[in-house]
Amino acid sequence: MFVRKFYETDIDQIITLFYETVHEINKHDYTKEQLDAWANRAELSQKREAWLKGLSSNISYVVEMDNRIAGFSDMNRDGYLDRLFVHKDYQGQGIASALVSTLESEAKKLCLVDIDTNASITAKLFFERKGYRVLKSQIVERNGVQLINYRMKKCLR
Repeated sequence: MFVRKFYETDIDQIITLFYETVHEINKHDYTKEQLDAWANRAELSQKREAWLKGLSSNISYVVEMDNRIAGFSDMNRDGYLDRLFVHKDYQGQGIASALVSTLESEAKKLCLVDIDTNASITAKLFFERKGYRVLKSQIVERNGVQLINYRMKKCLR
């Protein structure tokens, strides 16, 4: 496992990883309609441009395994952990933990007091194991479809 900074040339692998992972891993917690609203194939080119901009301006890391991107995550400079996705074929290998630990270290270097995120139903338990606590459950709307997620926070001190 190799953790490194995000490169702009990673974006196509990241978009594919996101789509496939949402539709495979999150299908146990969300309906097909919700998954399609969250990760819509027709919107991937728009997402590519927005994510390229966001990942380039945020503190962003990827994990490489077997010469491919196995996971990625990013955080803004205020300590909001925006995205954390692990390839559907690389689940349970410590990739998410490595990415979150890296971002938490970066947050400490920035002298941030805490880090927060919006976690899916699927990711909630992972974040709780890492010391994040649920502030509230919330309903978000994507393309007219409601999804449940959790506002979570971890104190870094």
